Amino acid sequence: MKVVFGHPTGNANVKAAAKGLMEANLLARFYTSIATFPGDVLDNLASVKALSELRRRAFDPALKSVTKAFPGRELGRLISGKLGFKNLVKHEQGFFSIDEVYKRFDKKVAAQLKMLSKKGTRAVYAYEDAAAYSFAEGKRLDMKCFYDLPIGYWRAARHLLAVEQERWPKWTSTLTGLADSDKKLVRKDYELSQADTIFVASQFTAKTLEQFPGVLCPIKVIPYGFPTVTAKRSYRNLSSGKALKLLFVGGLSQRKGIADLFAAVEALGAHVELTVVGQKINEDCLVLNEALLKHTWIPSLPHKDILDIMKQHDVLIFPSLFEGFGLVITEAMSQGTPVITTNRTAGPDLIENNGNGWLIDAGNTFQLQQAIEKLLYNPGVIAENGKAAMETARKRPWEVYGRELVEAVKNS
Repeated sequence: MKVVFGHPTGNANVKAAAKGLMEANLLARFYTSIATFPGDVLDNLASVKALSELRRRAFDPALKSVTKAFPGRELGRLISGKLGFKNLVKHEQGFFSIDEVYKRFDKKVAAQLKMLSKKGTRAVYAYEDAAAYSFAEGKRLDMKCFYDLPIGYWRAARHLLAVEQERWPKWTSTLTGLADSDKKLVRKDYELSQADTIFVASQFTAKTLEQFPGVLCPIKVIPYGFPTVTAKRSYRNLSSGKALKLLFVGGLSQRKGIADLFAAVEALGAHVELTVVGQKINEDCLVLNEALLKHTWIPSLPHKDILDIMKQHDVLIFPSLFEGFGLVITEAMSQGTPVITTNRTAGPDLIENNGNGWLIDAGNTFQLQQAIEKLLYNPGVIAENGKAAMETARKRPWEVYGRELVEAVKNS
């Protein structure tokens, strides 16, 4: 069974899935917005600092012969963002908004399905917000529709994040996901209703789908893989009372639990040092702007530098309140940096509490503070958990995710 596979931006899990399908001889065509391959024009342009974003769009050379790109809207989005044209990328309304990028991409893929169907392609694999048109056409052509939901279901998000508006009202402006239009939400439900199999990367995401108001197809949980485990990792001697070096990586939104993070760190004072790597969702959150002034803030880093900075810190704190997976968890673990995360991430799928990291309840500031305090009193467990985290990572490289996804597709 040949599969049409596509994603507008192509992050690590997409690359692993495409490669797995290709190696299993199941991939009919791979669609994306921008794709670079070693030695091509875009790859050479990526060496220019202003165009370094293109390095994130690098794909395995084996995919080149089956890859087709639709770069228009995505290039416009990237350029508009660089030039500060906010209206052009405004949520749902901007001509180059991420919503328009996904919708236009979906339409482009849908337009290719009739031709591919005539060549024997029998399935289409699409992602949330880029599947409605593809699935409608796929159903007309009697194709199987595989749906990938990378984050929890929107109704569950509305329910859980509404609590945050009451807990942390001054952080509400960072909860942009609550601003999705009814039209967009109806489209999300349509995509789910048309799927023949739904793929998710964590048990938490699967659980959120219990709030779907109808009957869904089978849901398969396949956790993502880990990056290559670092060859060298040393741990600082913290017995002399040195400050614990904490790291957060992610979007600066209360969906990621950053209000809880800042509150916990504030209570611990000079015993900890916090570095925050991530971009603001907007400039409207005064309490966020004030908090960032108290800590080391780095708006953005290349992926290689993210891995490097993880090795320079003792612990990654990822107190997310609503996460489909949390790739920073696996990235940190692969670098020997143990993670404190919540039960609303892939943490429960990957972490044994106080074995290769630590788990807390989402939205519990006191538990987060306690978890950090325990490390201050017993710093030796950081190295123990960090080494165990690397062993976990070695057992599940990205290739394993690709193979498991292929088997699930074959058996669906």
